[in-house]
Amino acid sequence: MEAVLRAIAEPRRREILRLVWNAEKPAGQIAAHFDVTRPAISQHLRVLRDAGLVTERREGTRRLYRARPEALAEVRAYLEWFWDDRLHRLKQAAELEERRRARHGHRKD
Repeated sequence: MEAVLRAIAEPRRREILRLVWNAEKPAGQIAAHFDVTRPAISQHLRVLRDAGLVTERREGTRRLYRARPEALAEVRAYLEWFWDDRLHRLKQAAELEERRRARHGHRKD
């Protein structure tokens, strides 16, 4: 999960994932979306591939990339747990505060 989090921490890599999420694309077509050098995009693609977030397929001299959404499953599960846990704690705190206010309100009567 660490490699995945490091990989998606970079905005260009998130944009690359978006580009190849639903369809396989060649490296050149991916690079055309950015104002950086092709070697820089190749490096981003390598990081994404090494993290297991994209697959690379060779077709002649072209390299084609496609996202692996299942690779984000562990991160998604963690974030959902984290979010659910925090929402549960927030709900508990709100309910506690509501009970405290209700008790305080009764004392004023």
